[in-house]
Amino acid sequence: MDKDDVMALVGKVLAGIAPEADLAGVGDDEDLRAALDLDSMDFLNLIIGLSQGSGMAIAEKDYPKLFTIKGIQDFLS
Repeated sequence: MDKDDVMALVGKVLAGIAPEADLAGVGDDEDLRAALDLDSMDFLNLIIGLSQGSGMAIAEKDYPKLFTIKGIQDFLS
């Protein structure tokens, strides 16, 4: 996946779990959970959606790598 594919996937998954979330206001290195007010269930659903959308298995030990937009892009690219 390239960067644009990853961002499209993140936006699509977030639209399903936090429709009010505005990715445009989130910095690349900003913690998504705090910036978008995601609770632990929202974050878990984000991980599940990213895994399903990308076809990549995401182990629990890798969850901290996905706290930021840059981390998600690096992990899924």
